[in-house]
Amino acid sequence: MVQSGKCCRETFSVSTRRSPYVYDVVLVRDLRTSETPPLILNGDTREMYALYLNMVGYRVETAEDRHEVIIKACTLRPDLVVMVLQMPKLDGWAAIREFQSRNETAAIPVIVLTGHDFKAFLKPAALAAGAVSYLMKPCFPEQPAREVSARLAGAQRDRVASR
Repeated sequence: MVQSGKCCRETFSVSTRRSPYVYDVVLVRDLRTSETPPLILNGDTREMYALYLNMVGYRVETAEDRHEVIIKACTLRPDLVVMVLQMPKLDGWAAIREFQSRNETAAIPVIVLTGHDFKAFLKPAALAAGAVSYLMKPCFPEQPAREVSARLAGAQRDRVASR
């Protein structure tokens, strides 16, 4: 860890059981803020994305199927959900519809991360169902991290504007 002024710079190497790739992650944090990092609910079975989001400063909770995503979203109230469309037991489509139908989860942004190559159909359908963004796998973990950051910044701007 290297400290300069009021910032801290940490470098991590990340690898997972399921991925042969090693990613070098540089995390720069402002030590002046004691604010709790945003909580991301990861409804994707690839631990690589969850690990990367955690390493760049987010708190990450994982869920293995649609039921667990709904339960954790209702109890933990994450700042954002990253979800695949094809989940074990039931699918992400049903989870998005359920998020939209519940008062406690309707305002939580959902980013769809999928390996399905029907982008011409799936992207508009996912956005119409209530997702705020649509990403195709495979992708390097930096891409979902950038999208999470952009969507959280947009949600913050919306909250400030509505005051």
